[in-house]
Amino acid sequence: MKLAIVILNWNGQKMLERFLPDVVKYSPEGEVIVADNGSTDSSMEWLSEHLPEVRQILLDHNYGFAEGYNQALRQVEADYYLLLNSDVEVRQGWLRAMVEYMDHHPEVAACQPKLRCQWAPEMLEYAGACGGFIDALGYPFCRGRIFDTVERDEGQYDDTIPLLWATGAALMIRSKDYWDAGGLDGRFFAHQEEIDLCWRLRSRGRGIVCVADSVAYHVGGGTLPKENPRKTFLNFRNNLLLLYKNLPEERLRSVMRWRFWLDALASLMFLMKGEVGSFKAVWQGRSAYRQMRPDFTKDREDNLRKSTVSPVPEQMPLSILWQYHIKGKKTWKQLSI
Repeated sequence: MKLAIVILNWNGQKMLERFLPDVVKYSPEGEVIVADNGSTDSSMEWLSEHLPEVRQILLDHNYGFAEGYNQALRQVEADYYLLLNSDVEVRQGWLRAMVEYMDHHPEVAACQPKLRCQWAPEMLEYAGACGGFIDALGYPFCRGRIFDTVERDEGQYDDTIPLLWATGAALMIRSKDYWDAGGLDGRFFAHQEEIDLCWRLRSRGRGIVCVADSVAYHVGGGTLPKENPRKTFLNFRNNLLLLYKNLPEERLRSVMRWRFWLDALASLMFLMKGEVGSFKAVWQGRSAYRQMRPDFTKDREDNLRKSTVSPVPEQMPLSILWQYHIKGKKTWKQLSI
């Protein structure tokens, strides 16, 4: 099989009902597969009744986003995987440009479509927009979205340039690259695991791009709302794990010192807004990182040993916090790069 479009489902019957029929209809380039992450709703019963042609992979419990995909993809043979969120709307012809780009660019390991907001389709989408980068202190941002500033799509990012990461909401990746790099890190559970995988690939000289001629529409926030303390915990913990796994030795200590004070400031901002749960989640995330860090030492050593590009140029030599909050530069094109 050339392309497998794999949707990881967990209690997402409403999203499957709403978006899966069009994924099947408008994706003739590949086979659509739904991998169920131990759902307790009627997702799979609905799927069997309404779209029996869709292959099902049934996992025995909820492994989380990262390990759930690992478990599912071990049961799929294809040249390309497309990891697709269940809350993504697609339209006719959405896949063609990505498949053609991957066919003609063997140096590229992974790509994403341009991601627009499903409920405001003139806007780019928070989770992926036109592809991602990381600043000098480890904060992710996108072409088209920096912190809470999301841009209208006016074709300003339709050129294809190297990225550090492509969104996990619609990630097309060569199966060989996926497994050569070790797949998604299941210990992350959810959030920023695709950044970790793409960083590993990028440091080994493989390319990551956004193919803007392919467009998908993402609802976003379907599993955890943005202000949910659990999401805050996972983002802060996983971002530190991401940095520990991938930063070159000469930068790690300095970045981690800065991050302690910046995380403290972030927690204070949550407290001032009355978000006590998120205030606690920052410090719980940092504590969990310290407890988990020894388990990642071998992974860090392996990543540094296999790196052929250090530092990766898509980790920008600037502070996105400084650019955004102090210099007032809210978009990619305004950044001092």
